Amino acid sequence: MARKKIIAGNWKMNKTPSEAVALVEELKPLVANEEVDVVFCVPAIDIVPVVEAAKGTNIQVGAENMYFEESGAYTGEISPNMLVDAGVKYVVLGHSERRDYFGETNEDVNKKVLKAFEHGITPIMCCGETLEQREQGVTMDFIRQQVKVGFQGVTADQAKTAVIAYEPIWAIGTGKTATTEQAQEVCAGIRACIAEVYDEATAEAIRIQYGGSVNAATAPELFAQADIDGGLVGGASLKADFGKIVNYK
Repeated sequence: MARKKIIAGNWKMNKTPSEAVALVEELKPLVANEEVDVVFCVPAIDIVPVVEAAKGTNIQVGAENMYFEESGAYTGEISPNMLVDAGVKYVVLGHSERRDYFGETNEDVNKKVLKAFEHGITPIMCCGETLEQREQGVTMDFIRQQVKVGFQGVTADQAKTAVIAYEPIWAIGTGKTATTEQAQEVCAGIRACIAEVYDEATAEAIRIQYGGSVNAATAPELFAQADIDGGLVGGASLKADFGKIVNYK
């Protein structure tokens, strides 16, 4: 059975609650496509109004981060049960900006992935290499480590429902995009890594997105690749163009 494409917008630190609702209203008719899963991953303060605004549509709502404890003295953090209660279905974990700016490690990401599964939230676990790592020829070594540690303790059944987002760090917000061949090669390598850790059936089931300056022009060719099951879209998810990415065919 063919994997259903998943196209998620990562809004990052953009849009106030009122602006977020206005964007949802603008995008609703443009992203109406039942053939793909459409997810808006929004800032924490926007989750409740966006869930409300998206009711009755094909849009599902994701968070941009989550802590790995249920509750407690963790000022500024958000727990998985808070997200569930608010109506969140997905959560972006281990984005390169979180790893780079806030010091998140593979082990931190693993704790969050396990906690997301525990609460029935689908993790979108990010991985990707720097330009220096690509030039040194260690891209797959680095990404395999991120995937293997990130999925430690995750069962095969859980892994089948997960999403992995491959985002070359050098292509995020830079306007640079990995070539279609580069993106497909790494996504195929990630699938092979999952097959090695679990089995072929799990590798065939898991969805792997490409992210990194995805836009309406590049989406059709990228999403046509055998191992690319959609995209994690940054800047273009904040514009009407996101509708063209969702309806890429």
